[in-house]
Amino acid sequence: MSVRKSDPDLMKPGEVAHVFRVDPKTVARWAAAGKLSSIKTPGGHLRLWRKDVLRLLQEETDGNTVHRADLDHPADGHVGDAVRRQQHDGPASVG
Repeated sequence: MSVRKSDPDLMKPGEVAHVFRVDPKTVARWAAAGKLSSIKTPGGHLRLWRKDVLRLLQEETDGNTVHRADLDHPADGHVGDAVRRQQHDGPASVG
């Protein structure tokens, strides 16, 4: 499989770590243990499948809905924080 430099279906360990608020080495251990599906780039770098990160995040947040778009910019904020706020405060009201 050829891996493009900016494949939208793949995430770097640091991006995944930011979403889950863990160290990137923890993400690498999750991949090694099979908790997340991953591939190695031709240069030997670890990449994780975004769909599996989304699945794990939903499992870790008791099934609350997390959308793929929430993972597109993990540096913008912590998805887990938004889900925890939703669990605590309930869905945001409009108006």
